[in-house]
Amino acid sequence: MKEVWKKRNFFVVVILYVMVLLGITGSVFGGESRQASQTLQGDKEGDPYQELPKRVALTFDDGPHPDYTGKLLDGLKERKVRATFFVMGKQAEEYPELVKRMAQEGHLIGNHTYSHLQLKKSNREEFKEELKKTSKIVQEITGEELQYVRPPYGAWDKSFETELNMFPILWDIDPLDWCKSDASCIAQNVISKIGKDNIILMHDQYDSSIEAALLIVDELTRQGYEFVTVDELLEE
Repeated sequence: MKEVWKKRNFFVVVILYVMVLLGITGSVFGGESRQASQTLQGDKEGDPYQELPKRVALTFDDGPHPDYTGKLLDGLKERKVRATFFVMGKQAEEYPELVKRMAQEGHLIGNHTYSHLQLKKSNREEFKEELKKTSKIVQEITGEELQYVRPPYGAWDKSFETELNMFPILWDIDPLDWCKSDASCIAQNVISKIGKDNIILMHDQYDSSIEAALLIVDELTRQGYEFVTVDELLEE
């Protein structure tokens, strides 16, 4: 009798071993291979969890400038990149053809007050009037209303958002391009700090800034970043 049980046990062990090799134990015993489950789950959920594109927004303040903005627009057009320009009203008033070109080439235009006025407690109404004046100037040039504001020095009154239906756009990276003349240094400052969904602050008022901006576009494009306007960045 013991010999019979030994033989039976031996055959059971052999059968189980063969079943393991064939990978069918799970189906026989009603279980499920963890690896198979994970594979199926990965296939099923792969699409929703794919990595989102690395997007950044390149923004320029204080323009348009008669010498540098056109050069920047040429470089961006060549690279098929769109940016956001926060224009000053007095500059837009003086160089309307550059503002019109920005709009025609798909760039987003925002408000940077009329004279680069910094908001303080004592000039709230003056600041608001400068925003209105700049919006009117740009709308007359492009036919489009301005919705976004880059407040000079980042000073803002949240109540303006409901009063004027305008919204502030600040920044993640400021390379201080306005006080540097080395384009490579400016570009490296941005590239070393960049992250997904970052907003880069620059100025189209200096030749070195234009050169740096195009260096940034070339390198970040090589790294797989996509350049979008700030409204597109905020939509996600």
